Amino acid sequence: MRKTKLAPREVFQLPFPYSQGIAAQGKRMIFVAGQIAIDEKGALVGKDDTEAQARQVFKNIKAVLESAGASMDHVVKITMIVKNAADFPKIGAVRREVFKEPYPASTTFVAALLNPDWLVEVEAFAVVD
Repeated sequence: MRKTKLAPREVFQLPFPYSQGIAAQGKRMIFVAGQIAIDEKGALVGKDDTEAQARQVFKNIKAVLESAGASMDHVVKITMIVKNAADFPKIGAVRREVFKEPYPASTTFVAALLNPDWLVEVEAFAVVD
């Protein structure tokens, strides 16, 4: 899969681990449903700990991708929902660990999630050869 960062001079690049756009060429698209910080046993990971929840969320995304023969390197777009805007830097730090340049295009919403203990939810889109 070929992935190219789109960064036109006319669009300001914020100092976060994301790209304004990604051009991807491949044969298959994988759509990962919104993942929350629930482990394989059904237990919440990291109650009141946004960083721990983000790590579990990305671990879940990685597992779904691997089940389709893909990896985090194939992710071209993520959509995040965070409960607290102030937690965005903590999640961004985890994103820097799980993604490398070119970072996926990204959209973030601040909103309540279905369970008040959930602090972050992320869906992902990937393209593979």
